[in-house]
Amino acid sequence: MTRKLPGYLTAREPVEADHAKVTVALSTWWGGLGGAAGEQQRALLVPRLMFQHFATSSTVLERDGRIAAFLIGFLSQSRPRESYIHFVGVDPALRGLGVGGWLYERFFAHSRANGRTVVRAITSPTNAGSHAFHTRMGFLTEPGPAEFEGRPVQPDYDGPGLDRLSFRLDLGDSPTP
Repeated sequence: MTRKLPGYLTAREPVEADHAKVTVALSTWWGGLGGAAGEQQRALLVPRLMFQHFATSSTVLERDGRIAAFLIGFLSQSRPRESYIHFVGVDPALRGLGVGGWLYERFFAHSRANGRTVVRAITSPTNAGSHAFHTRMGFLTEPGPAEFEGRPVQPDYDGPGLDRLSFRLDLGDSPTP
């Protein structure tokens, strides 16, 4: 990995108890989803099963015992050359400091070490910041039959009206830890 993690952050694999902490962090970081409906939406974004079944391929960063950032990702069971970044969150106070890039590079290294040559991710077409971040990290936005503000869109990717941008990063054919 080329990026360095700020010294006040510690990295570890998530545990099941982190599910509640991440849900609270999301509520704080992205407070726009309010009330019970907002809590339900957050729970659907990062369900407890991710902390139960994908801990070894995921990372939590802590600062003073609190969740500061996280990446939930996994090695595909169905596509043995691929891995997938499911969800990433970074405390707004830490954005722009390379923390997200560090999490992604750690996941890339884990993917390579496990024989993966492709990393995939998705985001909402309206999330221009996510699109810019993925592009900076080397991802290509896969072609789609529709567009949103010049970005190729996969219509109904996650169900009716749930369009997504689909990203692909080729790691290369030779896994290197």
